[in-house]
Amino acid sequence: MPPPLLGLLVLGLVAAVISLRRSVRLWKATGVLMLLLVSACARPALSTASPAPLAHTVVALEGTPDCRGYWMASSNGGVFPFGTAEGFGSSTDVHLNKPIVAEESTPDGRGYWLVAGDGNVFLFGDAQGFGSTGSMKLNQPIVDMEDTPDGLGYWLVARDGGIFPFGDAVGYGSTGAIHLNRPIVGMEATPDGRGYWLVASDGGIFPFGDALAYGSTGGVHLNSPIVDMEATPDGRGYWLVASDGGIFPFGDAVGYGSAGGMHLNSPIVGMESTPDGHGYWLYASDGGLFPFGDAAGFGSLGATHF
Repeated sequence: MPPPLLGLLVLGLVAAVISLRRSVRLWKATGVLMLLLVSACARPALSTASPAPLAHTVVALEGTPDCRGYWMASSNGGVFPFGTAEGFGSSTDVHLNKPIVAEESTPDGRGYWLVAGDGNVFLFGDAQGFGSTGSMKLNQPIVDMEDTPDGLGYWLVARDGGIFPFGDAVGYGSTGAIHLNRPIVGMEATPDGRGYWLVASDGGIFPFGDALAYGSTGGVHLNSPIVDMEATPDGRGYWLVASDGGIFPFGDAVGYGSAGGMHLNSPIVGMESTPDGHGYWLYASDGGLFPFGDAAGFGSLGATHF
């Protein structure tokens, strides 16, 4: 091969090698950059926030008249029947301005009411509507409801003890204008419907009408606040229940056990007595159920996401 041609060939090979090295460097640089970009996009963001609480909690339980079933109600309006209880509907598909706070079943067990914190009342089965506080301006939210013995009326009670009677329910007094040490958390009507008790979170009892006071925990040191009360069938006593499951019986109410010494995954939020008063259910905000006395367990929502 002539020397000039050989020289051109060598120069071409040198240029090719230089170009190849530059390409390799560029590929390596861009490859590393692309790898970093892919890694950064694929890596999930770390969060130090605590896990979000359950969106909905159990707020009420109502037993059937035959004592062989019950309904659980959740804050989003879900109703969960167990045993002989029948489902007559729920308000989960309704836009709620405030969460559901209480449930009451009709005397024959063929229907129920749900009430929200703003006092809106939702009817199912043979439950009739007699009015609500949904359009009223309330000083404090509604925390509970109680139906009259014939099911033709009901009372709503607010956190400050304000009473709102509808249908054949009669107002016998309230704590709306009284200075309370702790807010009202529940109410119970007397068997004849001519009176009722209000209970505060410190266990203070406020009787009205023909309701009689049989004792309270108002002056007692409580490990946990009172969350609910239940009257005995003859109205001559009642139980108070605390959020740790502690039970406080007064009058002719008998203590059949408590969850006070148990490890609870979620706090107790209420109780329901059996029709004969020889037992009761305690229920927690996660739907856990604790039966005592002649109360039987027919299922719970304790392991259910709802």
